[in-house]
This record gives sequence, structure tokens and C-alpha cells, in this order.
Amino acid sequence: MNLPIVQTISECFIKPQYPVEEIKPPIYLAPWDLAMLSMQYMQKGLLFIKPTPTNDQQNPVKTLLEKLKESLSLTLIHFYPLAGRLATHKQENPQSYSVYIDCNNSPGAKFIYATADLTVADILSPVDVPIIVQSFFDHCRAVNHDGHTMSLLLIQVTELIDGTFIGCSINHVVADGTSYWHFFDTLSSTYSAQEKSYEISRPPILTRWFPDGCGPIINLPFSHYDQFIRRVESPPHRTRIFHFSSQSVAKLKCKANSECKALNISSFQAVCALIWRCVTRARRVPRDQETSCSMAANNRTRMDLPLPNEYFGNLTQPVVGKASAGELLEHRFGWAAWRLHEAVAGHSARAVQEWEDKWMEHPFMYILGKFSGQFGLIIGWSPRFDMYGSEFGMGRAVAIRSGYDARFDGKVTFYPGYEGGGSMDVEVCLFPEAMSRLESDGEFMDAVNGKC
Repeated sequence: MNLPIVQTISECFIKPQYPVEEIKPPIYLAPWDLAMLSMQYMQKGLLFIKPTPTNDQQNPVKTLLEKLKESLSLTLIHFYPLAGRLATHKQENPQSYSVYIDCNNSPGAKFIYATADLTVADILSPVDVPIIVQSFFDHCRAVNHDGHTMSLLLIQVTELIDGTFIGCSINHVVADGTSYWHFFDTLSSTYSAQEKSYEISRPPILTRWFPDGCGPIINLPFSHYDQFIRRVESPPHRTRIFHFSSQSVAKLKCKANSECKALNISSFQAVCALIWRCVTRARRVPRDQETSCSMAANNRTRMDLPLPNEYFGNLTQPVVGKASAGELLEHRFGWAAWRLHEAVAGHSARAVQEWEDKWMEHPFMYILGKFSGQFGLIIGWSPRFDMYGSEFGMGRAVAIRSGYDARFDGKVTFYPGYEGGGSMDVEVCLFPEAMSRLESDGEFMDAVNGKC
């Protein structure tokens, strides 16, 4: 049997439509940006039903491609770092090694049009997320440091038999999840605007924020990228999306707060706690072994002088709840939720400052599998992102999917549920044996099926 393939039909590079004077100086990177150099590109995309051609529009995909290219060139006027490349300045005497965004010497953002002999049902019907979805994104397996030679932004439109997938890959050194969806939503709004204009409602703040007494140039204690770049291949695993209805999420939140005699455990913390407990059980972790649940916290609102969500760059930081497997499973569900709540509540401006000080003293890069441990979970993205709000003139997407960046044992990705109302879709990656046990876990599946 011949497996379907994704065939590239055309590719090009897109630059900002109008010259931008501000792009001349380099954009130096802050500690949270540099810490991402060895991680992978962020890859998220939307699956749409293909529009029916009208009498005066025989090829809606051709129209989509033309309008999307124009919209991208207009959007890049504001988000012009995404049209650049990374660059490194090295000096021997005195020794220095600094990485920055060069917005002048780049062909621009990459744009690909591809096709696949697949239907929407081929993507949505299987229990596991089909591996071919990874081919809906370019820069697969690339780490962010590769942005020296690869585009920092890649948009790929993949035409299916009855659908269209718009995939977006963004270098994680340049942006975090909040900035990612700010850009993607702006691109969609520009596409849908009746009159094409370079005015947008929420311009990004491109000036990087640095700790007091730091920057704009940070010299890293390295002489070659081999000293801090690690490429990690994920062993075989399964990826599956579990749906939590708004009613199920509300029940989990109520149960967590009731068991803890509290009122402030959030829906997100409750669902994370359930997954932490049930995955630990599915992995058969020894009871005295420490486990962890790492959630990405947005530091913009947690700083002494808060920054708006329009700040374009990285300002996320792992917030970690820890417990031995025995503690996690011997206590009730609410206990796990409270552990996560305490971790989030303790992530204050002081904690942010301590991370900055530690990083400046000993700069390090996050490496997959190194900061979560063998029995850890890494929770990514958020059901609060308005992912379904980006419609590109095709109506509401039918699904959200991730690329290779979200595929390793212990990675959990949150999306808003399709029907809204507080529902959540949760993408879980586990080794096959653990996934099979999770699918048979009564506590977990009762919540998925709304019986919790």
C-alpha cells in the first residue's frame, strides 16, 4: 500500500510590503529568548473545510494563496523580525559571543504551497494523530539556532481533497506562544479586512525587555554553538487528542476546590492535575520516584512593571509542581491540583527576578528531556488562546494540530475546545505502553467521557 505524501508545489519568500526604517539596527535577544536556542520551532496549524467554488471563483485555493501572500507581506511590516534571520557576532580579544536578529540580510519569511491526496476525515478520524500531519509544516526537526540559515517564519498551505491546512512555524527564539497567536491572529485579520491597509489594531512592541543593568548585548560564555546545541530524536510514541467538555471541566474544577476546601484552583490547574496523576499511574512510576508537572507561565503580568500582551518576544518560564509518585496517587485528586496551584501562586515578580539573576550568572539553554526528567510532564500552550478566531475567509476551522515540536514522551498541549464555552482539547504524547494504560484508566476516561 502506498502511503500518501505531501508534495510541495511551489515555494517563495515574502518580505514586508513597504520598507521599514527601524529594521536597520540588529535586534539583540533577551535571556528568555536566548534560553530557547536549542529548542524546536513552534508549529501550530488550522484545518479548514475547502470552500465551494462560486461562479466567478473557479479556484478558491489559488485565490487563498494570492491573498495570503499579500496579507503576509502587510503583516510583516509590523512583525518584521519574523522576516529576518539569526546572526552571531564572535570576537576573540576580548572574547565575546552574541546572538541577535538580523533584519537586513534575509530573503524574508518562507511560503509553501503543497498538496496531499488526503481528506479531512483522514486527519480527524484515526484515534491517534496521523504522523503525516508533521509534513504540514516545514523546518521539521529544526532547532531554533538553525534560524541562522533557515527562515524564522514559515507558512505552509496544504491543499487536501476536501480541505485546506494552514500551518505556521515560528522560531521560538523570536516569539513565545502569546506572541505567536498575536501574529497569527493579525495575519488572519489582515486577510479578512475589506480594504488592505498596513494599520492594525494591536501593533506589537518589538523593543526587547532586559533586566536592570543587562543588555542590550548579552555575551554568552561559548566559543561555538556545539557547546550548547543538542538535537534530540524522540523514540517511538503515540499522540492522541482527548476532549474535555465544558461540563466535565467545570466538574473537575469543582471537585478540586471541594476536596481542598478552596475557591481559587482554576479549570486549567484542575485538568493538569488529573493528567499528571493519571499519566504517572499509566507510566507505572515507582512510588518513591519524584515526578513533575511543568506549566509555561506568562511573565508579562508578573513583573514589578508589568508588560502588555503585545510585547513581542519570549516572556514565558516553566512553573513546576513536584511530588513523589506515591504522594500523587495516595492522596486525592484535589491534593495534586493544590500542588499545582501553589506553584503558580508562588511565581511572583521575585521568582522572575531570581530566574533572571541565575541565568545571567550561568547562561543555559533548555534542552528537550533535560529539564523535565524521565517522569515529568511538560504542559504547553493554553486553552485561553483564541486559536479558532483565525478564519482566513474560510469560516471556523474544524481542528487545530501541531507539528513535530509537540511530539515527545510527556508533552501535553492544550487547545480550546471546538465548541468553546470553556471546553478543552488536550494533545497527549506518551510511549505506546503508557498510552494504552491511560486509555484504560477509569479516573481519566470518566473525565473525558463526562462522568467525573
